[in-house]
Amino acid sequence: MLRWTVIFLIVALIAAIFGFGGIAAGAAGIAKILFFIFIVLFLISLIAGRTRTP
Repeated sequence: MLRWTVIFLIVALIAAIFGFGGIAAGAAGIAKILFFIFIVLFLISLIAGRTRTP
């Protein structure tokens, strides 16, 4: 999931450089959403892994 975040961030940067504002804003928004989902899933996996270990 973090890979998709980086891909959308790169697409947003390239679109911004070439002046495609709408595409850049959309790709940046998707990248931001995927990043927050990644962070939440990462924290859940840390908590679940900590509670499973005896």
